[in-house]
Amino acid sequence: MAVTFDWDDAEEIGIQLAEKFPDADPLSVRYTDLHKFVTGLDGFIGDPKQSNEGKLETIQMAWLEEHNERKA
Repeated sequence: MAVTFDWDDAEEIGIQLAEKFPDADPLSVRYTDLHKFVTGLDGFIGDPKQSNEGKLETIQMAWLEEHNERKA
């Protein structure tokens, strides 16, 4: 079964973003672009209208953590 996730699954989204965008600097991605990246991930089932700045910030930090672990 394919992995599915929504806005509250920041850790999984961070992993997915690090895999899909390995060369991106998570801190340089604008929230509008981050929203597009997240909603475009395979397995994302969340309502695009249910995001907010707090959720995007949490996702960005999870992505940054995963990004830094992969670069270490």
